[in-house]
Amino acid sequence: MKINNVIKATRVIFISLLFFSCQKDFLNKNPLDMVSSETFWKTDADLKMALAGCYDRLKGDGWAGFPENFQGGYLDGLTDIAYVYWSLFNISDMSRGNITPNSDLVGNYYRCCYRAISSCNYFLDNVDKVTTVAENQRGVYKGEVKFLRALFYFDLVNVFGGVPLYKTLPVDAESSKIAKSTKEELLAFVLEDLDFAISVLPDNAYTDGHAVKGSAMGIKTRVLLSQRKWADAAALTQQIISSGKFSIYNDYPNLFLNKGQTNNPEIMFSCKYLSPDWTGGYGYNIEYSAHIFLRKSFRDAFECTDGKPISESPLYNAENPFANRDPRFYYTIRLPGEEWPGFYLYDSFNPTGVMNRKYLDPTVSGSYNDRTLNDWDFVLLRYADVLLMYAEAKNEASGPEASVYAAINQVRSRPGVNMPPVDQSKYNNQSSLRDYIRHEREIELGVEGRRYFDLKRWNIAHTFLPTVKDADGNFLVFDQKQYLWPFPQSELDSNPKLVQNPGY
Repeated sequence: MKINNVIKATRVIFISLLFFSCQKDFLNKNPLDMVSSETFWKTDADLKMALAGCYDRLKGDGWAGFPENFQGGYLDGLTDIAYVYWSLFNISDMSRGNITPNSDLVGNYYRCCYRAISSCNYFLDNVDKVTTVAENQRGVYKGEVKFLRALFYFDLVNVFGGVPLYKTLPVDAESSKIAKSTKEELLAFVLEDLDFAISVLPDNAYTDGHAVKGSAMGIKTRVLLSQRKWADAAALTQQIISSGKFSIYNDYPNLFLNKGQTNNPEIMFSCKYLSPDWTGGYGYNIEYSAHIFLRKSFRDAFECTDGKPISESPLYNAENPFANRDPRFYYTIRLPGEEWPGFYLYDSFNPTGVMNRKYLDPTVSGSYNDRTLNDWDFVLLRYADVLLMYAEAKNEASGPEASVYAAINQVRSRPGVNMPPVDQSKYNNQSSLRDYIRHEREIELGVEGRRYFDLKRWNIAHTFLPTVKDADGNFLVFDQKQYLWPFPQSELDSNPKLVQNPGY
């Protein structure tokens, strides 16, 4: 959908509310009908409904949504972690360097972000009309929406670089035709929104779908890392750690299933679902439809239980690569012969020889109805990521020190994982520890959508990805121009002031 069409659509706001009952939390309501802007913006209830509509944008375009709720395994399909069999988003083609202004993923990503930004701007343009709500409460609502707007603009910057910056909703289609701002200007705006959110959001644990102070601080850390502001990122993550509001959860696989997500101390922000009104479909798409498989290079990256890589560990047996591995291996990868109630058995269809299990519930059958009704939340930020961001930032700022090893070991020592601590005699300088932190991020956060952005911000995607073999035996392709995606052709056609990114 072109940006001017998005603007027209938001003149009458569609309020998509999460969950199912009229409980105290205002996100817990059924979806309502369209509401005219002439009769809206009168009461606190109106603000709550409009806020819920902004959160609803996290789900993108339904079952084919991007960028937030579907980015895990799909975007990891552009890396050494996953192979995406499904052709709808052209991800397999993109991993081979075939990315064009007409690629499905390019248009979908751009459209979903701007639809979300339009909803956020519409809210912010009108929130102060409701004078019956106390100013401090309106401030919290504004903080939540500015947090969401920052999240979506940061998504755009991560893939397109500079993009058109709309701080308010354009008054008409013509005024939406503007040139792109620079990446630096956009990141400054993102940080401004996040700083506002940090100043007004409650300093609580994340429990009910509403962003809290820690949510905004965690996303701000990602921005600072992308700018290589190591000392600032280390200081900010240290504040999160010292707050005591979040902690490592003791059940790794159930972090990603509804049975472990209620009031989970590790989850800092997520895309919320509840069956039957709002279901995710992620489990259905990656298992029932066999969209996502894992690469052997990812399988081989997991250490053995002695904390050594398979190239060094005496516990590794090439004839049985599934034995004696980091417990996260078994929480992420399905084993041959494992009893599985899902639709695809190990030998049904398996182009890479490695099948995914993260975000899949082995107790749910593979039927269409059971899989499409899954409602576990998609986790967008968690405390383990914060600890690893702290370790990275602190190591880059000042080199190895006790707090860096402690942060990594806190992730590795999770109950049920209990991996040995980092070998400080081996990883004893900034360079070697940098590599180890990057490895730990790959293992801990695999199939969650962080790897692609990590490889790009480390500026190694163009040298590393061409060493990775695809399912057909050919190597992945990533050249310098792919650090930025092309703008969708439909946007170039509708906005003559938008200039295509180099190389497309």
